Amino acid sequence: MKDYIQHHEWKIIEPSFDPAVNLVSESLFSIGNGKFGQRANFEERYSGETLQGSYVAGVYYPDPTRVGWWKNGYPDYFAKVINSTNWIGINVEVEGEELDLATSQVKEFSRELDMQSGILTRRFVAQLPSGKQVAVEAVRFTSIVDTDNGAIRYTVTPLNFSGTVTLTPYLDLDVKNSDANYDDKFWLPIAHQASAGQAFLSGETKKTGFHLGVAMSYELTLDGQPLTAEPTITDKPMWVGNTISQAVEQGQALTLYKYAALISSLNANNDAIEATALASVAAAKQKGFDTLAAEHSNAWAEKWQEADIQIDGDTAAQQGIRFNIFHMNQTYTGEDARLNIGPKGFTGEKYGGVTYWDTEAYGLPFYLKTADPSVARQLLVYRHQHLENAIKNAEKLGFKDGAALYPMVTINGEECHNEWEITFEEIHRNGAIAFAIYNYVNHTGDTAYLAEYGLEVLIGISRFWSQRVQWSKRRNGYVMLGVTGPNEYENNVNNNWYTNKIARWTLEYTQQALDTVAQQDPARYDAILAKTQFNSKEDEVAAWVDISKNIVLPVDDETGVFIQHDGFMDKELVPMGDIPAAEYPIHQHWSWDRILRSCYIKQADVLQGIYLFEDEFDTETIKRNYDFYEPMTVHESSLSPCIHSVLASRLGYEELAYKFYLRTSRLDLDDYNNDTEDGLHITSMAGTWMAVVEGFGGARVKNGVLSLRPFIPAQWQGYAFKITFAGVPIKVSVANGAVTVENRGDKPLVFKLFGQCQNLAAGDSLRHIL
Repeated sequence: MKDYIQHHEWKIIEPSFDPAVNLVSESLFSIGNGKFGQRANFEERYSGETLQGSYVAGVYYPDPTRVGWWKNGYPDYFAKVINSTNWIGINVEVEGEELDLATSQVKEFSRELDMQSGILTRRFVAQLPSGKQVAVEAVRFTSIVDTDNGAIRYTVTPLNFSGTVTLTPYLDLDVKNSDANYDDKFWLPIAHQASAGQAFLSGETKKTGFHLGVAMSYELTLDGQPLTAEPTITDKPMWVGNTISQAVEQGQALTLYKYAALISSLNANNDAIEATALASVAAAKQKGFDTLAAEHSNAWAEKWQEADIQIDGDTAAQQGIRFNIFHMNQTYTGEDARLNIGPKGFTGEKYGGVTYWDTEAYGLPFYLKTADPSVARQLLVYRHQHLENAIKNAEKLGFKDGAALYPMVTINGEECHNEWEITFEEIHRNGAIAFAIYNYVNHTGDTAYLAEYGLEVLIGISRFWSQRVQWSKRRNGYVMLGVTGPNEYENNVNNNWYTNKIARWTLEYTQQALDTVAQQDPARYDAILAKTQFNSKEDEVAAWVDISKNIVLPVDDETGVFIQHDGFMDKELVPMGDIPAAEYPIHQHWSWDRILRSCYIKQADVLQGIYLFEDEFDTETIKRNYDFYEPMTVHESSLSPCIHSVLASRLGYEELAYKFYLRTSRLDLDDYNNDTEDGLHITSMAGTWMAVVEGFGGARVKNGVLSLRPFIPAQWQGYAFKITFAGVPIKVSVANGAVTVENRGDKPLVFKLFGQCQNLAAGDSLRHIL
């Protein structure tokens, strides 16, 4: 755990420069706008340890699979959202001496991300080896208004000398991914051109053929007055730039405004990319840095109006939740159904930047309640677009008749993960997608989605489950063998409770969806039956009913808990508190063999199922399972603490709920798992929001009705959150011994508060004494 980020309600502040944590800081201070993003690399050259990263949504490379031995069904590649053109670069020389914080003496340093405005600022004073000192202020943002544009204001001020300062703004496509399987570079040059004041560079990805064009333009001022300088031009296939030298007096501020436009072939025809990029960067320059920044900040203010969570009396908790909300909103906007949420977003390369089950299980609930329903709908449409590939993925493994297995890892619908215990066995991801459809319909009332898209997906997934189970004469029931549940510290197990549970639920929900569509849209229903060849409805549904009634979901006779999987109770059941502190995290200190034989749980497994299907269990059942499994959970997945926090809140374990909330909210800020350097845990950030709204706020949607049951952690003086339900925006405030619910919409809201039905007119509020 690291603790060097200052606590502040709205800002992430690094008060000094420590090269040992620079990679962590590059992740923490990353910025993006849903279309592209940038790690917090320095603009000037830095020869120390760094992970240069600029990422464009949807642009990927199929990196050939690298495994020790091949198995039938292995995907040929691991898809990666790849590092692209370095558009932020500004090399700096002072009297011919290069500015490099790795070789300079850093006298002062601060880095600040203002989450309220979405603007990143870095200030430092550096003493070069010659003794010359310069002050630098670098301000940048990726516009969420003009989403093709990024802008930088870079100011150099000589402090103890007068002399020549040389600035070189440039674009560099000669980049690589740190995680390339064979150390390949993924870009081929297409076009390049540089002239005084601007430059353009374009490239094409190998194999996938994506085109990306990046244009830059700049302007200079000296003490605020415009400068005209004749640059030296560099025009190479992978590197273009201008070099400008300027005499600067001691104390004068030389400022370079750099504007960039990034245009990919996802958003423009290949032959129009150059013209589009140059026109976009010219328009950005015409607006000017201050106007672009003001529009960007105003747009962030509007986002915060709807998505903010306010916490009084606990700055660390307040900073944590805003940090998580900020990154969720700059990672995904829902404007393009071809895009999804990478586990690292635009902050790093681990996990390839592609889609996991995290999206449906963690990301979707956040967008359901904080954004227009169309945003969550787009996430589901993304999966429908990939249904045919999900069917092909299943066929590769021997399934048939339209059975669909959605990939564990994908960017285009094809499976691209190549660890057998996950690729072939972590099949519960199918259930997460089915549950997401239910979750969306339950929250929005948009049953038309089932007819338009959802039912086809549910049929494919249910067909998979019906073929994946097998009858056990010994158990007198259906079993599911050779799976990996959410707990990846146990592989190739039989009858994982969570997997069996969500499979049964999916089969039951698909039957309900069939009936709903048949009643509401008979013509579309007939079309779906024909398309899916669901002509023997009675036979298929009869099989699903039989499986649902007879699938094995074992309960331990002695403890009364749901058995995580066959054989779990044969393990030595020792609480995690018995592990020496020096051996955490165990995945970095123990052999894999030892981990697999242990009882230790990476993340919520049985408890994940209880979280999803809470209504099916009484409080005593939830408590019994929580008390049994939580002490053995080591939380070495970023997705784990939030689920435990929500359930702890449900059980009245308020201190434990707060502990897990703080851990999930500050997971990256404090680098709990010692892995923030390779990118932030974007999807678990949605879990932080869940811990507040669903945990402390007690928000649930039961049978299409919103229910609230808030309490306030002892560490807080008050808190408030805003959600949208069934098209009605509401605000929930908890403080001074009372709960206040405000209807901020233009239609009435029927909901439950502590189990009592309430009818709140548009514009009205209700206060309830705790």
